[in-house]
Amino acid sequence: MLEPRGGARLYCDLTQSWSAVGGGVGTYLRAKRAHILENTPHRHLLILPGDCDRVEADGRATTVWIKSPAVPFSPNYRLLLRNPAVREALERFRPDAIECQDAYNLPWAALAHRMRHPHTVLVAGYMTDFPTVYAGRPFSKTFGAAVGGAAARLCYNYCGRLYRQFDAVYALSDHGGGNMLRSLGVDPVHILPLGVELEAFGPENRDLDLRRELGLDDNQPLLIYVGRLDIEKRPDLVVEAFRRLPSDLGAKLVILGQGPQREQFEALGDPRIITPGFVTDRPSLARWLASSDIYVSAMPNETFGVSVIEAQASGLPVVGVAAGAMLERVFAGMGKLGPVADPDAMAANILEVWRDDPRGTGARGRAHVAGEFSWRHSMDVLFGEVLPAAFARRAAALGSSGPAPLAAAA
Repeated sequence: MLEPRGGARLYCDLTQSWSAVGGGVGTYLRAKRAHILENTPHRHLLILPGDCDRVEADGRATTVWIKSPAVPFSPNYRLLLRNPAVREALERFRPDAIECQDAYNLPWAALAHRMRHPHTVLVAGYMTDFPTVYAGRPFSKTFGAAVGGAAARLCYNYCGRLYRQFDAVYALSDHGGGNMLRSLGVDPVHILPLGVELEAFGPENRDLDLRRELGLDDNQPLLIYVGRLDIEKRPDLVVEAFRRLPSDLGAKLVILGQGPQREQFEALGDPRIITPGFVTDRPSLARWLASSDIYVSAMPNETFGVSVIEAQASGLPVVGVAAGAMLERVFAGMGKLGPVADPDAMAANILEVWRDDPRGTGARGRAHVAGEFSWRHSMDVLFGEVLPAAFARRAAALGSSGPAPLAAAA
């Protein structure tokens, strides 16, 4: 039966995209687990790639780690390829609902499990625009635009075929995947906005001592980028734009993150570019953001942009590109969006934002984020809209004539 005994369900999250030190998916899963434990009677199961096989159980929270090799050049991530081990874990715990946050091999393990247990509800989250990022763009660079376009179309068609088998599908924004999934015949596609810890990120974390350590006064802008340092995120374009700024501006750039491009930036020998590496704790990240003046991103395929709203919550204006979820994160008066892959235009936008009213622009962004993007609101959408719709659709598929599915929220 789809009705849970005792009013409690076991919700499972199954993902490749787990990092112990950050990342959008990891941030979301931590918020989801906290919500389940603090606000519902339900239990939570995480199945994640790890350095060895083990199970950690703590009350209503269980984590199954499956030994997986590290991703080359991304030491914080691992490749979970052992579908049989995943299916064994699913068979052992028998979750009521499984949510997948990536589109590779793991969703097929979930689908295989449902073949054995038809009442299992399946939910998919479109967290990464992988057809463009991992197929279209690299194939275009190596083999030309025609081959790259064909590779991307093939992968998008694969997404449509995969996600049409799920009971509910959500994207993080319309421009960051929702519209594309609908065009592939996935219906409906829910929009699940992620959140930001407003109590942790704010202008009050600005640290003048940190700025002095960097040799900056209030008349010199500190630009900041936060994220993986790889071709997907395009921090190289941020660096190119920064190096086009006039030298008498006295600007500096902080690149917070880890990845294969870090060595490339350090090899430039530019003392104005600071690469502290990956910041592993939220207070330090909040301090770096609030102590900066402008957040800069060249990523054209953001599905949501957690780092963008964390920067906005910290009171920063944003300079980015007019593509993907950026179109839904940065509105007029909150920063500037320019053309994709155009460092000259980005440099011009940085100058315009700095010479205008960066504090006022950042304050407008902070007010917008505070009104729209709380984790409580995100969980309300997930447990009040997406999951009930998934349970209802599974019941209809099974021809259930029982009572309406229990609302998932507490």
